[in-house]
Amino acid sequence: MKPKVTMIAWNQNDNYVVTAVNNHLLKVWNSCTGQLLHDLVGHADEVFVLETHPFDSRIMLSAGHDGNIFIWDITKGTKTKHYFNMIEGQGHGAVFDCKFSPDGQHFACTDSHGHLLILGFGCSRPYENIPDQMFFHTDYRPLIRDSNNYVLDEQTQQAPHLMPPPFLVDVDGNPHPTKYQRLVPGRENCADEHLIPQLGYVATSDGEVVEQVIGQQTLDQDDQVSELSPLESIIRQLQLQQERRNGADQEFASFGPPNWEGTPRRG
Repeated sequence: MKPKVTMIAWNQNDNYVVTAVNNHLLKVWNSCTGQLLHDLVGHADEVFVLETHPFDSRIMLSAGHDGNIFIWDITKGTKTKHYFNMIEGQGHGAVFDCKFSPDGQHFACTDSHGHLLILGFGCSRPYENIPDQMFFHTDYRPLIRDSNNYVLDEQTQQAPHLMPPPFLVDVDGNPHPTKYQRLVPGRENCADEHLIPQLGYVATSDGEVVEQVIGQQTLDQDDQVSELSPLESIIRQLQLQQERRNGADQEFASFGPPNWEGTPRRG
């Protein structure tokens, strides 16, 4: 197998360069002379995450598709800590990204199963009050394309970037309390009544009817206009005026053929 470098990272003070190779080895190099100092052995699959410690020049973190996360002392070429991302009933989860906290006491990782892993020193009590399952209610909603090949949300017929901020729900689509809804950008200062989603019953592909978030109570239209950029505010005001004069049905007809499923597009 021809060796290929999959990832490269400098340490905190730039004295060392660490490279990840597709033969599952990590190599530590002297950045001034180019001399190979250490081969770091431990990974069983390709490594695509190399993260240096924010202030300790000895420490480097590596993670990969084998589910292993290593903390290395690259000056000695030794493992300091090891964590294996085992998921009960599903085998291991490939680790896609890792980042240290600014104080270097914790690091967060994301894996192929949608988990956020937080590891480090201290007590986990602050995290115990956070729901284990946090999804946006729009995460798995289908998209369609209109006659101009623009992407639209199938349910609301809106462009995704023009939709209101989503709600936080669990894996079954049940919305979380309002205190968690304020964690969503764009909902930080909303009144409680704007943080309560509208629930309805939706038929799934296999015919089962489930309760799901199907609509949202959002800010008043005037408040939404004030939060947009000047150009988008003008467009939104024109759209509102058109709706008031002609009604929604006439508006759709004026911007496309009768069978077009979409909203007006800006030029």
